[in-house]
Amino acid sequence: MSLFHIFLVAIIQGLTEFLPVSSSGHLILLPNLTNLDDQGLAIDVAAHVGTLGAVVLYFWRDVKIALLGLPRALTGKRDTPGAKLAFLLIVATIPVIIAGLVLKLTGLDEMMRSIAVIGWTMLGFGLLLWWADQKGANAKTEADWSTRDAWILGLWQAVALIPGTSRSGITITGARAMGYGRSDAAKIAMLMSIPTILASGTLLGLDVAKQADIAMMRDMGLAAIFSFGAALLALALMMRLLKSISFTPYVIYRVLLGVVLLVIAYS
Repeated sequence: MSLFHIFLVAIIQGLTEFLPVSSSGHLILLPNLTNLDDQGLAIDVAAHVGTLGAVVLYFWRDVKIALLGLPRALTGKRDTPGAKLAFLLIVATIPVIIAGLVLKLTGLDEMMRSIAVIGWTMLGFGLLLWWADQKGANAKTEADWSTRDAWILGLWQAVALIPGTSRSGITITGARAMGYGRSDAAKIAMLMSIPTILASGTLLGLDVAKQADIAMMRDMGLAAIFSFGAALLALALMMRLLKSISFTPYVIYRVLLGVVLLVIAYS
């Protein structure tokens, strides 16, 4: 695999993983709209590892608190801030794991990897994000995150298994619809991504480990490094911009891309 191809895939993954524009949708589109071959499972796993590192580093203070509280959370206790956060993240991850296993076992995950599906989800869920962002109140903060809200956002997150939906976008949409402020909605969505990416990366990594060689490990290392840098930049930029602007610029991008993809799909 060429260095340019690795760089391109990693940058796309890194820049789009935490922006509400769908990283999986962009990666599926890459080989469909260019002459490049599909990057393969190994590079996908490596790029996800890079983005995981970026979000852990950016929110390290919260991650550290959750890790310290994890042992108590696993026993069902929520008597410390760390235990509560760890418990809520576990709860929010359960729906996407169950839905992911169902899609994988039934083969529906492969059936949805089309330009038409991505076009409709880009457009539809982009407009839904705009509606939730404009109509949502700013009454709740991350401190108000409850078990009920974690379950609901977990269900929203499971919808992101449809290509083009955007995991961060749909969870932010759900959080804004529930009354969380923009920055708080984004932060909760980012923290929810950690166990989700970790779970999916572990599952996919088991398949990659069976066929890994020196060349593949080198390519994976480069992809992880590139995606880490791009994801950290995109994450820091979005969290800073949310202090002064809405999600409308991302919605405009989604709508325009969705329309273009639908034209391509049905022409």
